[in-house]
Amino acid sequence: MRVIIIEDELRTAQQLKKMLEALDNEIIVEAVLHSVASATEWLKDNVTPELIFSDIQLSDGLSFEIFKEVQTEASVIFCTAFDEYAIRAFESNSIDYLLKPIEEDMLQNSVEKYLRYKEHLISSAQQVSNRNRVIQQMDTSYKQNILVHYREKIIPIRVMDIQVVYVLNGVVNIVTSAATNYPVQYTIEQLESMFNPQQFFRVNRKCIVNRDFIVNIEHYFNRKLFISTKTELPEKIIVSKIRVQPFLKWIEQ
Repeated sequence: MRVIIIEDELRTAQQLKKMLEALDNEIIVEAVLHSVASATEWLKDNVTPELIFSDIQLSDGLSFEIFKEVQTEASVIFCTAFDEYAIRAFESNSIDYLLKPIEEDMLQNSVEKYLRYKEHLISSAQQVSNRNRVIQQMDTSYKQNILVHYREKIIPIRVMDIQVVYVLNGVVNIVTSAATNYPVQYTIEQLESMFNPQQFFRVNRKCIVNRDFIVNIEHYFNRKLFISTKTELPEKIIVSKIRVQPFLKWIEQ
């Protein structure tokens, strides 16, 4: 989740950044901006983030001016010590309004609210375009086999025989049903796009699992999940906090 923070109080901005990064390691704070002018310039010059946390009263004006100047598809959560701006905040495409001082539970609830909002938008879009989506799925040919270059050999591997894809020390590895480990030259993003999402799920930035090889799922600390597979891996498979709910829904499909 790509996030930016707009806040003119340095200490508050750093505290919010720490809280967000502690909430889940999937959250990446790309920029901390301190004024209407700098935030406007950044949003014009950079790829739109997924979520914006913004104070309202900044040193050079109200942050509402930013969103009048720049049309952005990012969702906005306003953070302020004053509740007098609540109505204007929701008129500026805000999905939530946090009063300072921000507490961890409040922040967690806001992020979860955003994820529910995002899921609802995706679901609505899918319903509206259901016919086109079905046709597209029929035309989409996910990989049935991939070729692995291993010890001067080229080995064809059935995608359905892949248990897990994981990244270790910067190297992408696949583990097959025979518990054989192969390093591959694909990126994890490339492999994710090749696999049928009904069969494979990316549980965190470094791991994709095949549902047929999941043995059990356990609760893990900090609201995450731990997955056991049929083959033991060098590192634990942990479902990141922000992917827990989508993962559980995927399991039930």
